[in-house]
Amino acid sequence: MKKLAVNIARVVLAVVFIFSGFVKAVDPLGTQYKIEDYLAALRLDGILPDMATLGISVALAAAEFCLGIFMLFAIRRRLVSRMVLMLMLVMTPLTLWLALTNPISDCGCFGDALVLTNWQTLWKNLVLLLAAIVVAWWPKEMFRFVSEPVQWIVINYTALFILAVSAWSLYYLPQFDFRPYHIGASIREGVMIPADAEQPKFETTYVMLHDGVKTELSEAEYMQVWQDTAHWQCTDVKSVQVSKGYEPPIHDFSMMLLEESGESGDGQNEQTGQDELDGQTEQTAADAAMRDITDEVLSDSGYTFLLVAPYLEKADDSRLDLINELYEYSLDHGYRFYCLTASLRKGRDAWREKTGAEYPFCQTDPITLKTVIRSNPGLVLMKDGRVIRKWSHNDLPDLTADDTAKPLEQLAIGQVPQDSVPGKILKIVLWFVLPLMLLVIADRTWMWTRWIRRKKQRRNTLTINTKENMRKKIVAGNWKMNMNLQDGIALAKELNETLKADRPNCGVVICTPFIHLASIAQFLDQDIIGLGAENCADKEKGAFTGEVSAEMVKSTGAQYVILGHSERREYYKETPEILKEKVLLAQKQGLKVIFCIGESLEEREAGRQNEVVKAELEGSVFNLSEEDFRKIVIAYEPIWAIGTGKTATAEQAQEIHAYIRSIIAQKYGQAVADDTTILYGGSCKASNAPELFAKPDIDGGLIGGASLKAADFKGIIDAFK
Repeated sequence: MKKLAVNIARVVLAVVFIFSGFVKAVDPLGTQYKIEDYLAALRLDGILPDMATLGISVALAAAEFCLGIFMLFAIRRRLVSRMVLMLMLVMTPLTLWLALTNPISDCGCFGDALVLTNWQTLWKNLVLLLAAIVVAWWPKEMFRFVSEPVQWIVINYTALFILAVSAWSLYYLPQFDFRPYHIGASIREGVMIPADAEQPKFETTYVMLHDGVKTELSEAEYMQVWQDTAHWQCTDVKSVQVSKGYEPPIHDFSMMLLEESGESGDGQNEQTGQDELDGQTEQTAADAAMRDITDEVLSDSGYTFLLVAPYLEKADDSRLDLINELYEYSLDHGYRFYCLTASLRKGRDAWREKTGAEYPFCQTDPITLKTVIRSNPGLVLMKDGRVIRKWSHNDLPDLTADDTAKPLEQLAIGQVPQDSVPGKILKIVLWFVLPLMLLVIADRTWMWTRWIRRKKQRRNTLTINTKENMRKKIVAGNWKMNMNLQDGIALAKELNETLKADRPNCGVVICTPFIHLASIAQFLDQDIIGLGAENCADKEKGAFTGEVSAEMVKSTGAQYVILGHSERREYYKETPEILKEKVLLAQKQGLKVIFCIGESLEEREAGRQNEVVKAELEGSVFNLSEEDFRKIVIAYEPIWAIGTGKTATAEQAQEIHAYIRSIIAQKYGQAVADDTTILYGGSCKASNAPELFAKPDIDGGLIGGASLKAADFKGIIDAFK
């Protein structure tokens, strides 16, 4: 359920971020305008230059899109999930402020593609915040679509793609136009209000004085008393809109033609400076005579060119000659040509002086102009009130060339293009989605074939080297005669809790004095830590005072028993024959025997170590059947290194372990030898355990003094990590 919840949350976040980032990237100017709206709402308008807000627009779109793709592909799972959570922790309080104060009507989360109210945006962000918390809490539960080695391809390709989309949209025009002025849209139909449309409703309240007392009356109440002027006197009328009624898709488009007679003269009252750049369009009576030609233009069945420049002061003037040639072309063929702008007379005069423009100007709301086309200036071709074509100032058509100086009726650009939305989506799929899908397929195929190769390799080498796949790794602690019952229980409990919290990568056994076994067995989790005795008797039962039989050991709950330890051989004179009996009795009770062998210092110095360990094996365990010998764990102990602080070097230990495995192979065959666990015991500690355990024939350790402290013992166990 946890994995399912994380991956559902991950997909939700990815889809929303990808969509949000993409619609911003295809319309970076629209996002810039929304950022400026935010700054104005915070009374910070003008604090950043246009290039800064545009840069923020592009960066925000790229960040959202990239985070969405990275979340979808589970790339850098921990980092990306935290970045998404941080972003939501910033955006959610911001949208709460928007919902409560309503400084702007639309947050702009999805540009013009999907407009949400501020309250809808808040609820959306609360859902995304919850999903971001779930993903950030368990990032490793997200399954990957591509392996780590190829993630850099997705990272770089995604970043380059989304930046290229923004750059294309800035240089030309957005590939997807979600506004009501898109190519093919009828502005004439967009401004119409159907006859049967719902009209806005208002509620009127009359403030009346009745014998000197002020009171408010509804319209019905007012109609009953309005003629009684002797007692009632109306002092104020309040009208409140209670329902909006039908609002057409286009309700703010107008073209106010500026008559030439008002374009010059002394003493004209002009707004200058920043006020003019901020889009103030109100004209004084002396500025210019204006005539509304909106209906006239929208009803014209011929072609009309609209040069749209929200602010001429900021308009790009690199294509002035081509703009003037287009105006001449329109005159030659009898087409209308207007420049729509929000700039006042000073800006228009400066533009005329700089460009030599002779075309007429129309005053239009700056927000409308920014909505019509994302370019300053941009060119719109209309016919019969319908948008036929739109061009950025970087991509203006050259209609005056010899081979194309024909009327628009005969040219392809005079018709609505056939590049449909599905076709544009197909291009995005071919340029971005398809390459990523091919990468995923190739990567998954490669990983699958790699898994097959590894599986085949493991199968082929199973009989050659089975240490990693078959032999059990064990770290066994031999407490010897140390610690009373209370201290032993405390140590066992500490080890039990420690290894439950941090499970080992090997088998762990603790072999304790007899008195500890039954008490420790009651709470020890033997799926994590095996329990064993340090010895058992060579007799099954009877009058043997002080001895503990294998059956008694087994009855405590123990699983293992150490036999043949050098201290038992030396101090209690245990012979190979005695040990042979102990081994048989222990196996009869189902105990796993850890059988110890090893040479003294004198034998090592005499070079007799191989001879000694071979004799100890032959004398006590080589009499076992193959099936019973497979149940034996061998522990090689150089007697000269037990409790002396001396340690056999890793090379010395590997050499004797390899020899022991070879004589087992001579006796029982290579398969049994490869399956036999051989431990090293002799001043093994956390500092030298990794080097020892790295040797191919050393499968763990039989630990003495270092097993009496949980931290020391844990350090040796962790050598297998």
